[in-house]
Amino acid sequence: MQRLIISDITLRSSKDSAYSFKEKIEIVRQLDNVGVDIIETAPISNTKTDVLFLHTIAPIVKNSVISCPVGLTKDSLAIAWNAIKNARRPRLHVMIPTSTVQLEYICHKKPNAAFDLVKQLVSEARSLCSDVEFSALDATRSESEFLCSMVNAAIAAGATTVTLCDTAGTMLPDEFAGFVKEAYENVPALKNINLAVECSDSMSMGVACSIASVNAGACQIKTCVGSEDAPSLEAIAYMLKMRGDSLGVSNSLNQTVISRTISGISSFTDSRKSKSGIDVASSGDAGQEISVSSKDDIKTVAEAVRMLGYELNEEDTAKVYENVQRVATKKPIGAKELDAIVASSAMQVAPTYTLKSYVINSGNIITATANIDLEKNGAIVSGISTGDGPIDAAFRAIEQIVGHHYELDDFQIQSVTEGREAMGEALVRLRANGKLYSGKGVSTDIIGASVRAYINALNKICFEQ
Repeated sequence: MQRLIISDITLRSSKDSAYSFKEKIEIVRQLDNVGVDIIETAPISNTKTDVLFLHTIAPIVKNSVISCPVGLTKDSLAIAWNAIKNARRPRLHVMIPTSTVQLEYICHKKPNAAFDLVKQLVSEARSLCSDVEFSALDATRSESEFLCSMVNAAIAAGATTVTLCDTAGTMLPDEFAGFVKEAYENVPALKNINLAVECSDSMSMGVACSIASVNAGACQIKTCVGSEDAPSLEAIAYMLKMRGDSLGVSNSLNQTVISRTISGISSFTDSRKSKSGIDVASSGDAGQEISVSSKDDIKTVAEAVRMLGYELNEEDTAKVYENVQRVATKKPIGAKELDAIVASSAMQVAPTYTLKSYVINSGNIITATANIDLEKNGAIVSGISTGDGPIDAAFRAIEQIVGHHYELDDFQIQSVTEGREAMGEALVRLRANGKLYSGKGVSTDIIGASVRAYINALNKICFEQ
């Protein structure tokens, strides 16, 4: 029985504003849980937020391949690889049009230049990653001879998967099956790698065309949730459940949770406003517009906390709600204020690390250095580091002690009292395994407050791990 590979393009086909940072992470979790073989991400357009997203999902995905488009330059390829290289199963994805019209429109290149570009990108990608996919976009409207030469070049350069795309979605099932068979006849090397197909569902023929291609020899098909760019994941799953055996194919989809998974992902698309009435900004980063008041009940506050990325138990939620009611009598609470309340009142744990001492040297003519002593299990552990400023040096020294680097999701400093002896409050949010951990520190020394805030968040991570 043939093993059919399922590759989902939900994130790759969505517009930048379709999902928030938190929703994209949840979509990845759901797809990995349901048994999708490959999760395709969108091309990296915003280096900061997109790379942060890929770094975040790398340790989360346990089973699926993470496939990242590489762009059209060596620099963009290097950025893509650095973003996913720590994933358990990374894949680099070279996507080039093979029709003359699309080559001019997307790549601004003539056929000969595009041919050289494919060889260069695939070869460079294969030197970095053992799993490389080449997608021939708009393949069904390409000249047969040129398409075959591009596919041959990609395979010779090291592509392990070749995808033929019916981008226009105008082919009928028997026509697409014939197209796949012709590709096998004209490019014998396809028999030595995985042949994938990507069928648009614009005429509601995506499922039929995909299955026809499988009968013609394809071993990988693309699916999607909430878009016509590919056949529905739910429809493909149902078809494989009903006719998989008769087609002679098996798959890794978990049929018992598929409906719930699709429903969960679809809910992100169906509405950009939560039932509690809290508006969530449709941005590509982790920022969200949140506002709660003293009139909101505990369920509304809990939903706002969840939107920030925290998962609290009932006891911690009650503590946060109590503090929200106290503070919100004076003014509505936004995302930053709510973040500080979560940091100060929830998820307080027994400390793994305790601050014993710190010495910071900084100035405009020297490099900032930090020497920090922490206590762990009764023993003193020390870290010394330099950094881009005193706080960066301090955080690096702590990382040296812990032996691990955590993504710094947010860092805030503000005054909580007035005058020359004002108390400074620091808020640090660290991201570990896709979850956020917040810590707060208060001191007349803002560096000391920052160090205490970092250790407070670190202790929460240690407690859960």
